Amino acid sequence: MHFDPELIRRYDMAAPRYTSYPTALSFTEQIRGDQWRAAIASAPSRRLSLYVHIPFCHQLCYYCGCNKVVTRHSHKADNYLEHLAKEIAYQAPLFKDFEVQHLHLGGGTPSFLSQAQMTRLMAMLQSHFRFAPGFHGAIEVDPRALAVSDLAWLAQLGFNRLSIGAQDFNPQVQQAINRVQDRAHIEALMTEARRLGFGSINLDFIYGLPYQDTASFGQTLDQALALQPDRFSIFNYAHLPARFPAQRKLKEETLPSPAEKLRIQGTTIEKLTGAGYRFIGMDHFARKDDELAIAQQEGRLHRNFQGYTTDGDCELLALGVSAISKVGGLYVQNEKDLKAYQQATDSQGHARTQGYQMSEDDRIRAAAIHSLLCRFALDWPVLDGFFGIDSRSYFQEERALLTPFVQDGLLVEEEQGIKITERGRLLVRTIATAFDAHLKKQVQQHRFSRVI
Repeated sequence: MHFDPELIRRYDMAAPRYTSYPTALSFTEQIRGDQWRAAIASAPSRRLSLYVHIPFCHQLCYYCGCNKVVTRHSHKADNYLEHLAKEIAYQAPLFKDFEVQHLHLGGGTPSFLSQAQMTRLMAMLQSHFRFAPGFHGAIEVDPRALAVSDLAWLAQLGFNRLSIGAQDFNPQVQQAINRVQDRAHIEALMTEARRLGFGSINLDFIYGLPYQDTASFGQTLDQALALQPDRFSIFNYAHLPARFPAQRKLKEETLPSPAEKLRIQGTTIEKLTGAGYRFIGMDHFARKDDELAIAQQEGRLHRNFQGYTTDGDCELLALGVSAISKVGGLYVQNEKDLKAYQQATDSQGHARTQGYQMSEDDRIRAAAIHSLLCRFALDWPVLDGFFGIDSRSYFQEERALLTPFVQDGLLVEEEQGIKITERGRLLVRTIATAFDAHLKKQVQQHRFSRVI
C-alpha cells in the first residue's frame, strides 16, 4: 500500500463516502405506494438483505453523527418495537417471494435492547420473512452495553457477525469523547464470540479525535492488532459542530492538526498492512482470508449503506427510523425523526418520507463509481455490454477530468478501461467524484467529510 503525504494533501477534498449513488442528499421525491410495489415486483433478485435501525444509546458520545436517541429508559425500546411490528407487517407481504440472506442491526446501538426485546424483534422478523438456513446475521455493539454472557443468546438468535465500536484505547481520548470503556472487556467479548462460532469480528476505530497523535494512536493499533480481529474499520472523524450539536462539547484546540491526522493515517496503513491486513478501500481493512478480501479478489465486493459488504446480489429493505431501502433503482427513506416515524407507522403502516428513482444515467454512473470503489478499476467493455453504450464516448468529459490523476500516477487509462494504482487507492473517493453528476449542487448546499 503506497502512502504519499504530499499527493494526499494536494487531492484531499470534501467528498461523499458513496454508500449510495446518488447520495441521500438527492432524495427529494415523494415515493408513492405503487412505485414501491412496482420496484419490488420488477426487482432483478429474489434475495433480500434486511437492515433494522435501532436508534437508542444509553450515553451520548460527543463525536457521534448518527441518528440516535440517548435515553436510560428501556420502555422506549418496547414502544419502538410496537411501531417496528407495524412496519414489518406492512412490508413483509410485499417481499413474500424473497429469501433473507443477510440481516444487519445498526444504530444507535442495537445492544441497547434487552434479551427479551431482542428475542421479540427476531421473532417478529422470522415469523414474517423467509430466512435462508445459513443467513448472515450481523450486529453492531457498544461493548459498554454488552455483557460477555449476552453473546450466547445473540448466537442462539442467529447472529454470527460482530462489529464492536472501540474508537480508541487511550484513556485521555476516551474521557474527552465521553466513551470510557475497557480494552480487557473487548478482548473477553472477542474470545467468547470466537468460542461461540462468530465467523467475523470487526473493530471500529476513529482517528482525528481529541488528544490523538501518531504515537498514541499507534499504541491503540498495537493493542488492537494483538486482539487479531478479522476486520478493521478506521474512520476519519469529521468535525461538523454546526450539523451535530454534541460535537460542540469537543474543544477544537485539542483536535489533531490536518498534518497530524495525515501522519496518523500513514501509521495506520503501515501497521495494518504490515500485519497482513488487506486494504479493502477507504476506511476498511480485512485479513486476507476474510470474506470481504476474498469477495474483492473475486470481483464480488459491494458497497451500500452498511459500508463494504458481500450482499451485492440482494435487494435492500431497511426498517426503522431514518432507514434507507434500495430495491432495483428505487431508493426509499423513512422518517428521520422518531416521533414522526411512530406517527407514520400508526397511521399508514409504513414511514416512507422521501426517495429517489434512478435514471438510466444514474445507473450508469453508479456502476462506474461502484466499480472504482470496490475493484479500483473500471472496464469499458463491461459497461458497454451491460448498458448498451459506448462508455468511452459517454464519459468523454469525465475522462478529461481524470487527466491530473493520470499525470500524478494515481491511475492509468488503458484501451480496456481505468485502473487505480497503489499510489492512488487512498484517494479513490476523490477520483470517483469525476463521475458524480449530482455533486456540484450538493457541495453548494451541504458539507461532506474530507477524504483524509
